[in-house]
Amino acid sequence: MKTRTFRRGKSLLCFVGLFLASSAALAADEPKVNAGDTSFMLVSAALVMLMTPGLAFFYGGMVRRKNVLATIMHSFVAVAIISIQWILWGYSLAFGPDIGGFTGSLAWIGLKDVGMTPNPAYAPTIPHQLFMIYQCMFAIITPALISGAMAERMNFKAYVLFLLLWATFVYDPICHWVWADGGWLKRLGTLDFAGGIVVHLISGITALVTALMLGRRIGYPAEPIMPHNLPFTILGAGLLWFGWFGFNAGSALAAGSLSVTAFVATNTAGASAALTWIALDWIFFKKPTALGTASGAIAGLATVTPAAGFVSPLSALLIGILAGVACRQMVLWRSQRQIDDSLDAFGVHGVGGATGALATGLFASVGATGLFLGNARQLGVQAVGVTAAAAYALIVSFVILKALDATIGLRVGDREEIEGLDLSQHGEAGYTD
Repeated sequence: MKTRTFRRGKSLLCFVGLFLASSAALAADEPKVNAGDTSFMLVSAALVMLMTPGLAFFYGGMVRRKNVLATIMHSFVAVAIISIQWILWGYSLAFGPDIGGFTGSLAWIGLKDVGMTPNPAYAPTIPHQLFMIYQCMFAIITPALISGAMAERMNFKAYVLFLLLWATFVYDPICHWVWADGGWLKRLGTLDFAGGIVVHLISGITALVTALMLGRRIGYPAEPIMPHNLPFTILGAGLLWFGWFGFNAGSALAAGSLSVTAFVATNTAGASAALTWIALDWIFFKKPTALGTASGAIAGLATVTPAAGFVSPLSALLIGILAGVACRQMVLWRSQRQIDDSLDAFGVHGVGGATGALATGLFASVGATGLFLGNARQLGVQAVGVTAAAAYALIVSFVILKALDATIGLRVGDREEIEGLDLSQHGEAGYTD
């Protein structure tokens, strides 16, 4: 009797031991929220959000005074519209369960199943909702960048609808291709650390399409159209540079050596591109211009974005020099061809994004290798990513813009344009004197 009782007790103890061991193993496998990484990513998300008001100042200073509020509104309203779009369906399309490598499903619509437990496929040490809101800030600034090509002449109603349609049918699918679990470009091996393809390339390509479809502003290029407030532009460039540390370093999705690599590369490329643009202005125009300095910095920051976590500081310096030359040359070429990309969104972001994505295939040496370390395939993969994303953005953006033009019209009337968009579109004036 005692033996039987002892055996039963022993069996019970074994069962309890196995249960506790399996529970401990399951608990060990469950992703846990890391407080340090969470704090870092909260700050990074706030920094990226600050970039959009920074962009508003950057663009607002470059237009005429009668259009300053309308230009700032293009960026500011994007924060509100895309924030809601992202929560309702945008995040699910971009990062939700994969459908054929092309888009996410609507399984996460309204943030269903997107809670406080980390998603190991994207960020295993921070809440899933924090990853979502961090990515939301990227989704906000990307269409806002396009507004530089439509400044001083686009119908505000058309712009609002354009934001929703473009985010849904261009940004969200390409974001899925490159960054989402199952995206076809990600499976191919495309490297885009923080958005050279996803943010800068596709916004720049769309900006060029928009500028061509809208046509030139009244008086351009016969009449000089000068920036009305360059201090605004310099302030905006400074805020963008500051926010870019959240943009690039934050894309490591954790506080550690990778975020430091991206931080250093970001600052280095921004600085070297600014100096390159200054030097070229000084050589060819005999004056180091403030606008050129700001433009050079933004070009360098945009160009290093896809490479930031993959390259050494010296490679980042070279990428910045390349950005200063390539982007400045495109801005000059665009001006000579009299294409009215008002604030050079294509020259800086489109060319910068493409150049940076290809340069990643050359210089990658941290966590991946490029051509200069013997991996020629990576350059080919980068070229496929650039070509596919640019072609898709061009075609779908054209269709969206064409549809809007045929229904409500893309451009304001001549009288409204001459009066200025501040008054004609918003009933306000940036300056009361």
